[in-house]
Amino acid sequence: MNESQQPNQPAELAESLAALEQRLARVELMLGLAPVPQREPGPAENPPPVRDALAAVGELEVAVGQNLFANIGIGVLAIGGALVLSLPWHGWPALLPAMAGWLLAGGLFGLARALHQALPAIGKQCRGIAMALLFFATLRLCYFGAPSMLDPAALPAAACLALAVAVNLGIGWWRRSVVLTGLAMLTGYAAALAVGTPGFVFGMVTVLSVVAAVALRRRDWPWLVVFATPCGLLTYLLWALGNPVLGHPLAVVSGPLAGVWLLLVWMAGHGLAMAGRRDRASEGAVAQVGAVLNCGGYFLVLLHTLIRYGDAFFAVNVAAALVLLGLAVLFWVREGSRFATFVYAMTGYAALNMALIKATAVPELFVWLSAQSLLVVTTAIWFRSRFIIVANFLIYLVVVGCYMVLVKQESGLALVLGVVALTSSRILKWQKDRLELQTEMMRNAYLTCAFVVLPYAFYHIVPQAWVAVSWVGIGLFYYGMNLLTGARKYRWMGHNTLLLTVVYILLMSIGKLEGTQRIISFLVLGTVLLVVSLAFSLVRARHHRGEPPAAAPHDGAPRGK
Repeated sequence: MNESQQPNQPAELAESLAALEQRLARVELMLGLAPVPQREPGPAENPPPVRDALAAVGELEVAVGQNLFANIGIGVLAIGGALVLSLPWHGWPALLPAMAGWLLAGGLFGLARALHQALPAIGKQCRGIAMALLFFATLRLCYFGAPSMLDPAALPAAACLALAVAVNLGIGWWRRSVVLTGLAMLTGYAAALAVGTPGFVFGMVTVLSVVAAVALRRRDWPWLVVFATPCGLLTYLLWALGNPVLGHPLAVVSGPLAGVWLLLVWMAGHGLAMAGRRDRASEGAVAQVGAVLNCGGYFLVLLHTLIRYGDAFFAVNVAAALVLLGLAVLFWVREGSRFATFVYAMTGYAALNMALIKATAVPELFVWLSAQSLLVVTTAIWFRSRFIIVANFLIYLVVVGCYMVLVKQESGLALVLGVVALTSSRILKWQKDRLELQTEMMRNAYLTCAFVVLPYAFYHIVPQAWVAVSWVGIGLFYYGMNLLTGARKYRWMGHNTLLLTVVYILLMSIGKLEGTQRIISFLVLGTVLLVVSLAFSLVRARHHRGEPPAAAPHDGAPRGK
């Protein structure tokens, strides 16, 4: 080793010792034998929680100071401008207030354009306020003046308001904004009420319904149709009540009947538009809400025709039933909808009920209503709707109850109600799997109704002396149904009917049946009871001997079910 290398040995030794100490420190740190070194934050440095809190405060301050204050300021400016435009402006030219409003709206449009890139949210707010001011300034030509420049019901006023609405619709469509387009449509409904003539109201609502349908088709904006549905119905309702928003007295108008037919057209259009939406894979809230709101139009049709158009009540309700049931079929075929199909179908059945009530009188009305019950059950099977089945049964109970209360003299029509109950029960049994009914509750409910209605009918139809005999015949009919279908329910209905007959004879024989009638009733009932008992004894004995019971056709269900 030469002399030039000797001075470096102490330095190399010091570096080796330093490296060794660092390794020992790391080992102690890993073993927990040394405390974790803490680093003091610098003067311009804060711990992470403090930094996060400061950042949150900064974002909140930006949201309040920049966005919220700007939006509130724009809204306050618009309200102030509208209040200024609503003043009479005595001594000034009638056109001047409207021009001032248009200039203010133009300034807001320019501000929105300037803020489009830097502050898009505030720019959109400015654009919406400008659209509202544009319409309000045009409305100033017809109202608030002393006197106003244009007559609201005249053609020039309608043309100016329609032009303002068209400009707003163009802005919303060009900006591809569903919110701005909805705002433009809202100005259209307001314009319809501002003019108030039947032709303008019907025409404006029809145009806006078409706009909503086109927007759904081209831009996939289904909520715009949902928005247009109640707005159109509310506009028609206010017009039909005499347009009280303009200070007119509240009264149902007797305007042209075309408005009622247009209500059905609007309902059909909104339903068709919603059925044509792009996302039909699952029935979401938009389809459900749209169906409920659209069906609300029928009740407006019902009330207006009931109050003012009695002569057209039957035809309008039949047309409404066809429209609503057609929409139910459309939603079921195109997307297998459950909720919308149920809502449209039940509303259509309600319209058909109203038509039947208008066209027929009591008691024949109940025959038609019970026949409609079979129609409802049949369509419910096709729609695979348990909800329609349950709702129809509740309506059937109401029909039976009303029949028993309102019909004072029985003429055999109650038999139709009983037959409908038995037929409905058999249909439900045949199509149990299609309806996905996992219980026998609905079938038992219909059979219970038949068990009550048929004895009730014969009690009022046949002479009192032959009531017991007729009830025995009902019991035998149930036993025959048991043999044909193999369903134990019919056998039990026969048992219960015979027991009911026994109770009836014991009660009536005390004083209401004469000698010969009493003897015949007891003999017939006793004979039938013995024959039934003997038949079941023979069947049971054969079963114990191991012989198979006589085969009977049934509906695919195991015997005894």
